[in-house]
Amino acid sequence: MLFATAELAPIAAVGGLAQAAGGLVAELRRQGVDVDLVMPDYGGIELADEATRDLSVPGWAGPARLRTGRHADVGALNLVDAPRLARSHPYLQPDGSGWPDNDRRFLAFCQAIAAIADSTAPDVIHLNDWHTGATLAALDGSIPSVLSLHNIAYQGFTDGAWLPHLGPRGWHYEWFGGTNPLSGAIALADAIVAVSPTHAAEILTADGGFGLDGALRHRWAAVSGILNGIDTDVWNPDTDAALVANYAASTKKPERTVARAANRAAIRERAGFIDDDVPLAVVVSRLTGQKGADLLVPIVPILRSIPLRLVVLGSGEANIAEALATAAEAEPEWFCFVNGYDDPFAHLLHGGADLLLVPSRFEPCGLTQMQAMRYGAIPVVTDVGGLHDTVADADEDSNGTGFRAPETTSVAFTSALFRAARHLATARARATLSGRGMKLDWSWSGPAREYVALYQRLIGDAE
Repeated sequence: MLFATAELAPIAAVGGLAQAAGGLVAELRRQGVDVDLVMPDYGGIELADEATRDLSVPGWAGPARLRTGRHADVGALNLVDAPRLARSHPYLQPDGSGWPDNDRRFLAFCQAIAAIADSTAPDVIHLNDWHTGATLAALDGSIPSVLSLHNIAYQGFTDGAWLPHLGPRGWHYEWFGGTNPLSGAIALADAIVAVSPTHAAEILTADGGFGLDGALRHRWAAVSGILNGIDTDVWNPDTDAALVANYAASTKKPERTVARAANRAAIRERAGFIDDDVPLAVVVSRLTGQKGADLLVPIVPILRSIPLRLVVLGSGEANIAEALATAAEAEPEWFCFVNGYDDPFAHLLHGGADLLLVPSRFEPCGLTQMQAMRYGAIPVVTDVGGLHDTVADADEDSNGTGFRAPETTSVAFTSALFRAARHLATARARATLSGRGMKLDWSWSGPAREYVALYQRLIGDAE
């Protein structure tokens, strides 16, 4: 099987795509699938036992060569080395704007993927997001194909002048006079997989399809949803070196409570909060409109009324960061904003928080709520996408694991916070919700089995 992605944790990780690609490939290999993993060579990626070969690509996409070998973290890896692919960031210039030639870079990457497929004839080709979507234009359709949609809001739309250069099936990529790598891939892929079942339904609607809902409804029979997993070795409170005190789901409740309290105290100290009995909520997120961090700003002045202290860790859009920084200056005893991403601190936040807040406006899957539950933090989320599929509301479900806001507004989210705070006021209810979430299996084992079943079905259909 040939698996192509623009991101791969921990080599080039910008968002959830990197974590999903890395986690799924590792688990597929553990389950015995022979995966040829390919990504762009962004530069500085070291391989052991390296070999190289030239790839047959159109002149505008080359010269291209393939570096193959073993990477210390991900194992067997193929890297496409072609003009303009090597950059300090996969997509963005130092000023935060996109590289002006991103269309050429990733369309050329697609030509290289197609050349690999032509020469190796894999049983299945698995593509991820728009960066790999134009691959299918250069292939004849004889190889079964899977397209995973990690974030349909990003489509790679570019000039229509590219259409004749994509390959014999390039006309499928015409989109309102331009070239859309994602719309063409949706038209041609044998299977289209959203990264949660609820999001698979959302993208068929005008509100959730980002303009591609019609194209997806046309292929509705090929659309399904498979929930992402998380790396349960990396996100393991029993062995996590970032925690002040370790614990596990099997740890006796009193000892687990003490350990999480020690982590909570370390968070409060870093945030400059007093060490008291007020519950602690945290957010670990990119600061974008999608993630809804701006919805938290109106909530900050009423944190003392809930009562709840809040720490936000994240980076992204400047206007959201500025609004959060201003709110932190106004309410330093109740709200702390850390601008940037600090991975050890993110782990500590999960290991000590009472609540993990995810106010996303849309969320294809979401990882942080699963990571938080594995650590015993209780999620408060908006009722969208993968958040709906992973968090059961404790006021509606006897086996609830958190709280869901029915609308993506500050008012609805505040109401969910008050409901969560009422549960936290009872030690037994708090411990029950926390422990229930820790016992759930968020690993890649189940999702990988679903992908294997999908691959096998496609191979059977092609025979």
